[in-house]
Amino acid sequence: MSVFLSTVLSPLTRRWQRWLQRRHPVARVQKLTQQRVYIFLSRSGLAFCAMLLAMLGGAINYDLALAYLLVFLLAAMAVVSIFHTFRNLLGLQIAVGRVEPCFAGEAARFELLVENGSTLARQHIVLSYDAAQAELDVPAQDTARAWISLSAAQRGWLSAPRLRIASHWPLGVFQAWSYAHLGQRVLVYPRPEAEAPPLPGAAEGVGEGVVTARGQDDFAGLRPFQRGDSPRHVAWKAAARDDGLMVKEFHGEASLALWLDWDALPARMAQEERLARLCAWVLAAHAGGLSFGLSLPGQRLPPEHGDAQRDACLAALALHGIREDA
Repeated sequence: MSVFLSTVLSPLTRRWQRWLQRRHPVARVQKLTQQRVYIFLSRSGLAFCAMLLAMLGGAINYDLALAYLLVFLLAAMAVVSIFHTFRNLLGLQIAVGRVEPCFAGEAARFELLVENGSTLARQHIVLSYDAAQAELDVPAQDTARAWISLSAAQRGWLSAPRLRIASHWPLGVFQAWSYAHLGQRVLVYPRPEAEAPPLPGAAEGVGEGVVTARGQDDFAGLRPFQRGDSPRHVAWKAAARDDGLMVKEFHGEASLALWLDWDALPARMAQEERLARLCAWVLAAHAGGLSFGLSLPGQRLPPEHGDAQRDACLAALALHGIREDA
């Protein structure tokens, strides 16, 4: 039976998806026009209609004028709610917000911006990516923000599915809905190894020394603070004199760079295990304020320090062996 149903429903599902793609193409900003908003009875509305029919049957059977009045009054309220439910979505503009990279096994968060340019407040707007959803109210002539979390099971790019925008306001008898395909995606880093071994020793040429963010043998002077510099090297006395935020520079033999090398890992390790260990090492090197480089098959990032280097290395690990168009 299941095989028969899948054979029958598969062509219908494909045609439905093609129709949705034509009606709601991918765009980072989409406005809910009259042609894009749909409305029909909700589950509660179907139960409400069944109740009205039962009440109408009782009114006819017992010829009660007040029962007729109640039935027609409730029916009129439901009909009027069609307009309000439809208008609650009409004219809203959905736009892409920020996305935050995450590690495999965590929840990826997508930000959505809902702009209401009309003078009417919009109530109980439900945004959903499959089972994940968020509900918000949008004040008149204002923009509301919502975050929706999706499970990130594996590294690489995680694309958000088609967004569904719905509302049951004000009575819940009718449901208005629309779709928006915003093309959002977030980069998922490999999951760091839980108990990774200590960082490897410094290796730049054949030099010797202890791995540090910068050499700490001889004081070389002050330079302006840059993002990613260790707070331990900030010249707080100079900052107290209102000389600006300065950082102490050191030079010496201990300034050898740290290389995180794919080929230096044990040969028995599988690809994902190597990526997990290198990911843990990147995080540890950055936390220690070290200058580090990353060597992968076909890719080599020279030693640097700071947040930009950490993000570049994590991105390289996340996309290793994955085609950009995949």
